[in-house]
Amino acid sequence: MGITDILSLLGGLALFLYGMQMMSTGLEAAAGNKMKSILEKLTSNRIKGVLVGAGITAVIQSSSATTVMLVGFVNSGLMTLRQAVWVIMGANIGTTITGQLIALDMGAIAPLFAIVGVAAIMFVKNDKVHHISSIFAGLGILFMGMDMMGAAMKPLQDSPQFIDLMTKFNNPLLGILVGAVFTALIQSSSASVGILQALATTGKIPLSGAVYILFGQNIGTCITAVLASIGMKVNAKRTTVIHLMFNIIGTAIFTVVCMMTPYVEFVESLTPGDPVAQIANAHTIFNIVTTCLLLPFGTYMAKTAERILPDHKKADDEELRLKYIRPFESSYAIGHSAVAVSQVRDEVGRMRDMVSKNIEDAFSTLIHYDEKLRKKVTEREEYIDFLNKGISEYIVSLMAAEMNMSDSRKINGYYSIISNLERVGDHAVNLAGYADDMKKWDLAFSDTVMEELSEMKKQCLAALDTVRDVTSENVDQVLNDAAAAEQKIDDMRDKYFKKQIQRLKKGKCKPQSGIVFSEVLTDFERMGDHVLNIAQQYREMEQ
Repeated sequence: MGITDILSLLGGLALFLYGMQMMSTGLEAAAGNKMKSILEKLTSNRIKGVLVGAGITAVIQSSSATTVMLVGFVNSGLMTLRQAVWVIMGANIGTTITGQLIALDMGAIAPLFAIVGVAAIMFVKNDKVHHISSIFAGLGILFMGMDMMGAAMKPLQDSPQFIDLMTKFNNPLLGILVGAVFTALIQSSSASVGILQALATTGKIPLSGAVYILFGQNIGTCITAVLASIGMKVNAKRTTVIHLMFNIIGTAIFTVVCMMTPYVEFVESLTPGDPVAQIANAHTIFNIVTTCLLLPFGTYMAKTAERILPDHKKADDEELRLKYIRPFESSYAIGHSAVAVSQVRDEVGRMRDMVSKNIEDAFSTLIHYDEKLRKKVTEREEYIDFLNKGISEYIVSLMAAEMNMSDSRKINGYYSIISNLERVGDHAVNLAGYADDMKKWDLAFSDTVMEELSEMKKQCLAALDTVRDVTSENVDQVLNDAAAAEQKIDDMRDKYFKKQIQRLKKGKCKPQSGIVFSEVLTDFERMGDHVLNIAQQYREMEQ
């Protein structure tokens, strides 16, 4: 095998990988949102889960892409761990479609696919046509790469060193290791199976050795999801553990079967004299049989993953950090927007709870001055400002990404919501500032005034609570409740302000206390305004 053959092999590999990436990207762009919607609505029915996983993976030609998507969905709470189990099983079946396509030997018409696809991309301006054309162009380039690799490997048929190397793969452990490492490096079992099929065209790697490499390739494909789960919540990591368990158990079962039964001979008998089809069939049988065997034990696999990665309860939020937002950096875009929306929603909910807590503590400091509590208010306000900045930056980064109209509207809406929450937090800090003034001037509120302010505080917290759990089903009711709460706060402000004027006229309170009282009423009233703005924004997000 000369330098020309090596370069031809590398060129064929480059075309194969690029064609696969091009086809996958086109498929994702053409049908990504529909597939995301299917997954979001997935029930706990195991058969449906397997079928959905198989269908989606067959379309996007990558179990890694599907599993990475699942990692993001489980991390964001859009899907339970048990739902993910069935989809993972189906994904492993769906990924075998690439090998079956390669086995069809479409090399003769591959250039036609490529030229038609490229021509449409160049001369047609419609985005949907571009996506579909990418699929055809990628398919053509993929098969052209396969032909180049097959042609480059033909000289290996007469190489004693190559023949000697191929015979070593009959060792199960070595074959599995080679397959796992190689697939982990290129991060695609479909691609590595395709390369194995090209190698098989030399006729020098028997199916008895190729099957072990094939089993290892299924293990190696898990590395992409493992990398995607880094830094995510424990449930997301459990998803990758389940994916890994599936392939390891399947490999263990089939290794024993291959060593103790005429399984290889059976696969060879299905397509005699066609090693490419034999490898494709072995891959398909492996995943279908493993799925059928493990399907009744999916719940136990989820429980095992929970035992391997148990929950760790930590003291919350001592350090400034984003708890839910984890930038989902992946070459696979399917489901990204749904994950992003869910992450922002949870982080905004966390910010709202902090604001609510700060109102409570700031008011307590105003009524009964407490140095430690006053310091806590300041620290929490710094945290709220940090969350406002962090969420804003994340939202801005998402605005540049492609999203469907619904998700884009929600993301933009949350930008306005966090701005209003931050302003409510500022008004809470104002209350603590008035507490400092009261202490400095040695002032105190009467029991009557304290009762009035307590009612105002209670009403503000109730208003803020109306926007706690907003859904598309209750958004109209939330807006009505928030509007009613805001109106009640306005009425109470007017009522208490008039009472205060009367007390000042009668000399029942000091002017400085009266000024502070008026400022507190104003801050509470503005809190109500911002809560109403938040409710209105939620309503606009659902239109």
